[in-house]
Order: sequence, then structure tokens, then C-alpha cells
Amino acid sequence: MKAQVYSAGGAKSREVELPKVFDSVVRTDLISRAVLHEASLARQPKGSYKLAGMQTTAGMRGRKEAYRAIKNKGISRVPREKLPKGRFGRVRIVPFAVGGRRAHPPNPEKILVEKMNGKEYGLALRSAIAATASAGLSKARGYASISPVVLEDAFEAIAKTGELEVLFGKIGLGPEIERVVRGTRTRSGVRAKRSGSKKVPRGILVVVSVPEAKAARAARNLPGVDVCTPKSLTVSLLAPGCAPGRLTVWSEGALKEVSGW
Repeated sequence: MKAQVYSAGGAKSREVELPKVFDSVVRTDLISRAVLHEASLARQPKGSYKLAGMQTTAGMRGRKEAYRAIKNKGISRVPREKLPKGRFGRVRIVPFAVGGRRAHPPNPEKILVEKMNGKEYGLALRSAIAATASAGLSKARGYASISPVVLEDAFEAIAKTGELEVLFGKIGLGPEIERVVRGTRTRSGVRAKRSGSKKVPRGILVVVSVPEAKAARAARNLPGVDVCTPKSLTVSLLAPGCAPGRLTVWSEGALKEVSGW
């Protein structure tokens, strides 16, 4: 499989042979499983204090002859606070009481992570990379451009977002940026409208060889664009929402790095 290489000026330079990883079998089931696995890693365990609602003097004696017994007093037989001289206070401890414990609190020991075998995840990652070269999967995600797009390493020296946007327009990626702008909308809800938060569709994925590349910072300012290196590449970036086939722009250096995968 071959791909067109573009120069930093947007002109067609030559063709390059894509690494063997792009010939991998696309396994949508593994891709979905890997995306859910990565999402589960971001979940934070939570739970209430184990003694919440239990640190009180409240208690109940069932035998009517016992001291502080509640039987035959004309009141509900529930744990009540112990006051001086054998008097009863407010109801505590039970879940339906004010200040009582919670009935079914969250368990911080609960296993939230959906585990995935390392070899299985590697297969899913290679499968997601191969899916970026599928025209059918890219069209299913709403892209009109052909993926993957390969740029010469000189493009990583572009430090201005405007220059990078002009370059993307020359190689035919301008409609993808416009699509993201058209699809951007304000999130629902009163608080979101007050803060002005936006919901931005996922657009182009740019893979550079080193994180210090100037183009990495410039590309982040474009709407819907994500930037990463081959070492930080994840299945969630290649297949957002478990849908493979994201439009991906590679630098030649990044492409060489994945040749051994």
C-alpha cells in the first residue's frame, strides 16, 4: 500500500510505501474493547466514609426490663441518642434517620477498570492504525478526504497556526476543518450556556515524530485537531467513540517509527 507524500509547501513530492502495520486486519470488536478499556482507566474510585453516621451514642435495648429500654414506651423501637438521666434523643444510625448512615453507599474497593491483555491491546492498536487507511471506514465517519496523509518532516517546523491551516487547505484538508466548525455547538444545560462551553466534533489526528515539534503546538489551535507522537498513540485517538477510520496526518519520521510494529 502506497501513500502520497506532500512537501511543507503543499506540493506533491513523491509516493512512499506504507509500513506493514497498515495491512493488518481491521478488528472492530477489539477496537471497541480497547476504547472502553482506556475509558475505564480514567474513572476514579469513590466512596463515603465507612463510619459516616455510625459515630453516635445511639442504641436500642430490646428487653423491657433493661436500663434505657425502648419497649412499652409508646415510641418506635429504633436506635436513639442516649441523653443524661436515661432520656432518649433523636433517631440515628438507621438509613431513614436524619444524620444516619447511607443505605447502599458507593464502594471504593469496587473494581472499575476493564482489564485487557497487553498482546490483545497491541493487536487492537495495529488494527486501528490499519483502519485509518480504509476509505469505507473514513467515509462512514463523515470524512471526504483520503487517509492517511503523509507530510515531509519539514512541516514539523511550522510554528504558526495560520500557516498550518493554509497547508492543510492546499492538500485538501480544508473541508474537514470547516466541517468541524459547522458542527461545533453549545452544550445543553443552563450552566454550560452560562460558561460558554462548546462541544467540538473530532477532526484530524496529526502524528508527529517528537513532542517538541513546533507544528504540534500550532495544530492544537485548530478546531477538532488532536496531536500525538507514535509513543503516545492510543486506540481512543485513532477510533473516537469506538468508530475506526479517523483521518490521520503523519510525518515521515512518525511513519518510520511505526514501521516495526
